Amino acid sequence: MAVEGPIMIAEALRTGLKIDCVFAAQEAEKLLSTLSLPISVDTLLIPRSVLASVLTTDNPQPLAALVEPPRWTWKEVVEPASDRPQLILVLAGIQDPGNLGAILRSAEAFGASGIVSLPGTVSEWNPKTLRAAAGSVFRLPIVHGVLSMFANLREMGIRILTTSAQGGEAATRTDLTGRLAFVIGNEGNGVSEAVAAKADGAITIPCPGPVESLNAAVAASVLLYEASRQRGSKLSHGGSR
Repeated sequence: MAVEGPIMIAEALRTGLKIDCVFAAQEAEKLLSTLSLPISVDTLLIPRSVLASVLTTDNPQPLAALVEPPRWTWKEVVEPASDRPQLILVLAGIQDPGNLGAILRSAEAFGASGIVSLPGTVSEWNPKTLRAAAGSVFRLPIVHGVLSMFANLREMGIRILTTSAQGGEAATRTDLTGRLAFVIGNEGNGVSEAVAAKADGAITIPCPGPVESLNAAVAASVLLYEASRQRGSKLSHGGSR
């Protein structure tokens, strides 16, 4: 996969990913000195216009690299290394790469175990997703699944909650401390009926303002925060006994 900019390249290095080659725009080679590149990495200086022509972002960076992406397994998503209960996000049709990147960043920040990406969700390696995720895409386990995987989650005792703009149980009144998977739907249409039918229940974020629904990335972030808050509170209370 291609990543842009010294910050993203540094994140890939910090995560331990293998970098095959770094491309630097001429007159920007001094940026290479900010990176601790292994001697095995090839570096190529090319005209800025040539580099910009092959990058797809609106404002191309003067550095880019080819990086071997991490390979995650289903087990790494559903059986995290920590002893905390699973907190999984199932993404059902997220189409905006910026939204996906923001979701991945929040998922890592609030301690999610991993991500299951269903068909119709934009690729996590989309350049705009990579920028918005700010390195989280390198570290957070992500696998691709189909509807049948809901049965696997349920067999592991993981409760599946879909998101609903209204009619669901309020997130603040729901116990989110156990094994849990949130289903986040498409930005325009929400969670499809076929996916919602696989869930154990629906959850709603109470909004006192006159809005119909929240942005998908915002909704995912709020739910992840609430789950993290409840789990932290439970651990705190448990430790004080």
